[in-house]
Amino acid sequence: MSKRLFDITFSVIGLILLFPILLLIAILIKIDSKGPVLFIQERVGKNNKDFNIYKFRTMRVLSDKKGLLTLGNNDSRITRIGFFLRRFKIDEFPQLINIIKGDMSFVGPRPELRYYVNFYNEEDMLIFKVRPGITGLASLKYRNEVELLKAAKDPETFFINTIIPDKLKYNKDYIKRKNFFFDLKLIGLTIVKVVTK
Repeated sequence: MSKRLFDITFSVIGLILLFPILLLIAILIKIDSKGPVLFIQERVGKNNKDFNIYKFRTMRVLSDKKGLLTLGNNDSRITRIGFFLRRFKIDEFPQLINIIKGDMSFVGPRPELRYYVNFYNEEDMLIFKVRPGITGLASLKYRNEVELLKAAKDPETFFINTIIPDKLKYNKDYIKRKNFFFDLKLIGLTIVKVVTK
């Protein structure tokens, strides 16, 4: 099975099976705080082109105006239901729509904001040869990224000078090693990490 066929097939199946749960989550988000159910943000995808990524909204409206980085799981901008959704990565479920649209894949480099992509060098642009993913090597290593940022003296500088270069190293390694079975392994590891976190 090709990667794209796998992505489309299991995204459609996932949306159908999860629809009742997704509907319940949408209702809880509306009850918990004012604002839309989805958080839509522009990210950079394959071929260095921008696209809109979909997530369940986990923060209060306009929270992104107070900073692009989330500092810790207890960031005061996160809503009550948002904490739970982030804890189990449920806020990422709407990205199944991104996969069906062709913006993303299940596995690949996590799509970044254009602001941070502007810090990449020419060699780093290699990662845009593939679709970004919901999970990947860098995502697994930095699953607790928000806590690392919270502990940093200067989170923005730490993210740009330390986390971004290291993520890029892992993303380039993924591109060299990528194949169908490696993707399945990374999906399996992601599920285990989320369940046992």
